[in-house]
Amino acid sequence: MSAVSTPPHPTAPAPARRDAEATKAAILRAARHLLARHAHADITLKAVAERAGVSAPLVVKYFGNKDSLFARVMSFETDADLLLDAPLDDLGRHMVRHVLVSQAAGSDPLLRIVFAPLHREEGDTLRANFRTQVTDRLTARLTGPDAGLRAEFAVGALLGLGVMYGIARGTEIRTADLDDLVDRYAPAVQSHLTPS
Repeated sequence: MSAVSTPPHPTAPAPARRDAEATKAAILRAARHLLARHAHADITLKAVAERAGVSAPLVVKYFGNKDSLFARVMSFETDADLLLDAPLDDLGRHMVRHVLVSQAAGSDPLLRIVFAPLHREEGDTLRANFRTQVTDRLTARLTGPDAGLRAEFAVGALLGLGVMYGIARGTEIRTADLDDLVDRYAPAVQSHLTPS
């Protein structure tokens, strides 16, 4: 007697899996968003997970615990890489555009430093990271006298623009043409980077 072979059942499609890197990025964005609006002590992993659209155990899987997650969030290294990614002669335009485009997209390349006073000892970490990863890196690229002071002026101008756009939600800035904003604001930033 021959064995009856059963035709194979069509394989059901595997459930859609989230891309791990995209999920990690969503979690980091959510944590940055919350850190820019709430005291570190008041932020829970559950709140981060809800904002990111994932489960709290997934946050733990990727980042371990709240301290590990916020150690990443309090770093400005990646933000500085993107912010400073232009030749010095065009850096003011690049930085202004980067801040505005990031704010329009709902991300926060720098503004979480504004909320450092809310975060007690974590605020000290934010300030130290910001100084070494953003301001000191910019200072190292500048030539001429008072490079550190000029770097702080340039970064301060960017923070002011970001606050007006993202926190104060200035109606004129938010509805203006992006290229027009860059044309108007970038020369002020550039004047600190390459003074004549």
